[in-house]
Amino acid sequence: MASLSFVSSSHLTLRAPSPNLRSSSPRPTSVSFSVKAQSVALSQDDLKKLAAEKAVESIKPGMVLGLGTGSTAAFAVDQIGKLLSSGQLHDIVGIPTSKRTEDQARSLGIPLVALDTHPRIDLAIDGADEVDPNLDLVKGRGGALLREKMVEAVAERFIVVADDTKLVKGLGGSGLAMPVEVVQFCWKFNLVRLKDLFREFGCEAKLRVGEGGEAYVTDNSNFIIDLYFKEPLKDGFAAGREIGKFEGVVEHGLFLGMATSVIIAGKNGVEVMNK
Repeated sequence: MASLSFVSSSHLTLRAPSPNLRSSSPRPTSVSFSVKAQSVALSQDDLKKLAAEKAVESIKPGMVLGLGTGSTAAFAVDQIGKLLSSGQLHDIVGIPTSKRTEDQARSLGIPLVALDTHPRIDLAIDGADEVDPNLDLVKGRGGALLREKMVEAVAERFIVVADDTKLVKGLGGSGLAMPVEVVQFCWKFNLVRLKDLFREFGCEAKLRVGEGGEAYVTDNSNFIIDLYFKEPLKDGFAAGREIGKFEGVVEHGLFLGMATSVIIAGKNGVEVMNK
């Protein structure tokens, strides 16, 4: 099967698979857990909560935790707070990946530290916007991709929690945003370059805006350019490398080779997929 690869910094083309691509890695293994019968259908939030609470079971006293950002990660942070309050969990500290996660954690009494003083993280728990069969991810639709990647890249274990709507056959396959964080200076220049880089995928590139119509500003005072693909990426590693070559690009939402486990909650149960 042909795979997508970059032959220049300006566009993509098809070529035979390279021997160093991730496709040669072992396939993830999975374990399923049943969910007790419900009198009513589980909502998407119910499923997110199931996955998050399953991930929190991996936390042990004495751990340094990476606290993710987003609707699913918020359930995990909430559960950690409850366990601390009840005395079922103790002697842990967390490193938040956004200001809103920091605010949530502080309100729950979760002790917080920084990477500067705790550069080794035992376990990070976060959600994902897309999960492919290799457990590679698209993240950052919540706007926290830079801090998420900094924290989760140094975690000994990184557990991803999601509902089954996040599963895709290939990254970008949902048709929803794949974010790229850029500096504010000459952001239009990079928007055009990113769109041109992926033009063979029918890519649309848009500046993310907030509720008031103004440009969305990240916790790091940067902008986000959202990329929308008509076709999924066939080589996420090559895509990430080429995006990162652009001056002014701070980080992208491709989280590749980082997740050690993915917990997916669906209507019929909770599935744990491990590397």
